[in-house]
Amino acid sequence: MLDIKITKTANPAAKPDSSKLGFGRHFTDHMFMMDYSRTEGWHDARIVPFANLSLHPAATVFHYGAEIFEGLKAYRRPDGGVQMFRPIENIRRMNNSAERLRLPQLDEEEALQILDTFVRLEESWVPSEPGTSLYLRPFLFGNDEHLGVHSIDNARFVLIASPVGSYYAEGINPVRIMIEADDVRAVRGGTGYAKCGGNYAASNRAGENAEKLGFSQVLWLDGVERKYIEEVGAMNVMFRFGDEIATPMLTGSILPGITRKSCIELLKAEGWTVNERLISIDELGEALKNGTLTEAWGCGTAAVVSPIGELFYKGESFKIGEGKIGEVTQKLYDTLTAIQWGKVEDTHGWIRKI
Repeated sequence: MLDIKITKTANPAAKPDSSKLGFGRHFTDHMFMMDYSRTEGWHDARIVPFANLSLHPAATVFHYGAEIFEGLKAYRRPDGGVQMFRPIENIRRMNNSAERLRLPQLDEEEALQILDTFVRLEESWVPSEPGTSLYLRPFLFGNDEHLGVHSIDNARFVLIASPVGSYYAEGINPVRIMIEADDVRAVRGGTGYAKCGGNYAASNRAGENAEKLGFSQVLWLDGVERKYIEEVGAMNVMFRFGDEIATPMLTGSILPGITRKSCIELLKAEGWTVNERLISIDELGEALKNGTLTEAWGCGTAAVVSPIGELFYKGESFKIGEGKIGEVTQKLYDTLTAIQWGKVEDTHGWIRKI
């Protein structure tokens, strides 16, 4: 067990209006930090008042992108208690990301202890309005204080939190998505399966171009053959072809989403045929034309599920369904959110109560 030193703030901040939270705009009173060195391992675990970080200008993270992060939430239950959704999955994914970028990994039990201790301290920041939650952002970066591409000897792990509002301020409605034909997010053998900042920075240009054209997000194709569907924006993607639910298989260039994993498990439990496989743009186009593609949705921590109502590719637009959220998409959203907010019994062992 870690010896976590806690220094409480002398100036607690006023809680923001729960009806006007937005996403990532407000932060709680404290943050967790822990340092790593190759000689000492992880040490100096502490919770301190929320403040700016002080880093050497030559810190590895600034020059060589040695950084990973995660995103998970703490939810207020109807009985007033607080719980997290599948935090061990985030810890394991973070360790996989750390291995790829050669950053130090975290002990799973100690990481759970950190989350429990931090959320318990900041419990009053977990909002109770419908659709709100406390977003937890753990991140880890290299901070050796000299230039040159080299093995990382020093690193820091930080955890901050932000009370956030409902992703759907005006209700859950289908979005318009543009299939990206030029830029590539990631390739097999690269960092696509890791949750690192570079993947998201690489998506900015296509995302900005899509936004200018009136689309919500970009649907990425693979970086080798440029024909297989991968991800949509910052989420995984799923399609309903008749009685089959299909989602792109994890080939190394796709983030292994925790919401994706949960959707697959829920769908299989409901008796659906779920296939993780290659889905080509040609197959998608044919299914859009003949009507066998009846639903499509993105899935991720922030939105849970995001229905897709229109796909645009090389000047041609395809409508999905009747411009409304599909029955499977709606059922997934209702089931997952009910489990996350403690409105129904968790029969899967996904919830960790604080």
